[in-house]
Amino acid sequence: MSGNGVRFGVNLMPPLWAGEKPEAGPGLMAQRRRLLDRMAASGLDHVMVGDHVMFHGGIGNDGLADAASVVTAREDLDVYLAVYLLSLRHPLLVARQLVTVAQFAPGRLSLGLGIGGDDRREVMACGVDPRTRGRRMNESLGLLRRLLAGEEVSHDGEFFTLDRVAIRPVPEPGIPLVVGGRSDAALRRAGRLGDGWLGIWTSAARCADAIAAVAGHAAEAGRTAVDWRHGMTFWCGFGASDAEARRQVARVMEGLYRTPFDRFESYVPRGTAADVAEFVAPYVLAGCTTLNFIPFAGSSEAAIDSVADVREILKGSL
Repeated sequence: MSGNGVRFGVNLMPPLWAGEKPEAGPGLMAQRRRLLDRMAASGLDHVMVGDHVMFHGGIGNDGLADAASVVTAREDLDVYLAVYLLSLRHPLLVARQLVTVAQFAPGRLSLGLGIGGDDRREVMACGVDPRTRGRRMNESLGLLRRLLAGEEVSHDGEFFTLDRVAIRPVPEPGIPLVVGGRSDAALRRAGRLGDGWLGIWTSAARCADAIAAVAGHAAEAGRTAVDWRHGMTFWCGFGASDAEARRQVARVMEGLYRTPFDRFESYVPRGTAADVAEFVAPYVLAGCTTLNFIPFAGSSEAAIDSVADVREILKGSL
């Protein structure tokens, strides 16, 4: 963990997500090894990987398969999978996959969980009614926690029925289950069922309010001894000027989300490493102990180096 108690990670979005033609085969593997080596050498704590089944026309990757490939590639980098679309999967199958990955890397996997919905067709294609995502998530997350605790679970709910099922051996130490989302329902879910809250596209003041709300919901549920793992994910652009950095990140976000960058602009730090560090510092003061960056610069190597520079600046100032 970084010296100031904050963990720093980088998500190098798969090239296809960024509208680029991905390299395949040995070339892709060699490039990935070089980038993972660079992250480790830069002092970063973890690799962040994403998850989508078929986002906006088919883009995506399986988050747990991706996580497994990273934890087996290096022993000195943790993996933070976020956000994993739990509401599109069966919790029993997810529990088994998580335990399998954790066996390769005890204590090195963290899971951020979300309900999806930025592309409703993705949800519907998985056989899920978008209107039920929140309820499915609550039921699924409750079951997942019990399964990962080693319980034998019998359950007859709205979406899932289990009859004396168990997943063993359970991972030691356990896998943090961090809940993503900005809605009141997501904050309630994080407080009642999660090990933390993961935010994105929100102000530092709203982040502080969210963390306080999560604590309130936890207290109402009688949860008073949680090792909270609150965090934020930042898309960011690096460059010598604001205009250059904006171009780096805006083109990818507009291509992926099919939405003008203006909608995200106030929540996307950009500029030099010092500019990004200044933007991010209030989130740490608000209570975030995990910072995930989706960075864009002149190259993937430059993006990694820039996040490492942000880490060093914040270590010295907080």
